[in-house]
Amino acid sequence: MRRDSIKGKPIIIHLINIVIGIAQLILGLRIVLRLFGANETAPFVRWIYETSAPLLYPFEGIFPTANLDGTFVIEFSALFATIIYTIVGYALTRLVMMFDGMAKK
Repeated sequence: MRRDSIKGKPIIIHLINIVIGIAQLILGLRIVLRLFGANETAPFVRWIYETSAPLLYPFEGIFPTANLDGTFVIEFSALFATIIYTIVGYALTRLVMMFDGMAKK
């Protein structure tokens, strides 16, 4: 087994999956917290909102935010960002696997 692979996959694939997984987790928590109207002054909620803000920056204003009953908020830009980051992670993983396959030949 090569030193730069884990279970036959290049390490970069694992790093991509970890980074995208963390982004999905943070955005997912933001979506749930906003949906259920979490208190924005709570330290954990504030931390999630501050941490997810840079991830949402490219997607701000694309979709309107829907308010349900005045308390519940559906943040479509966060949902869209999660989908886009997932697609980008998948594409990067496939690209690395393609180049790794070419290098082995």
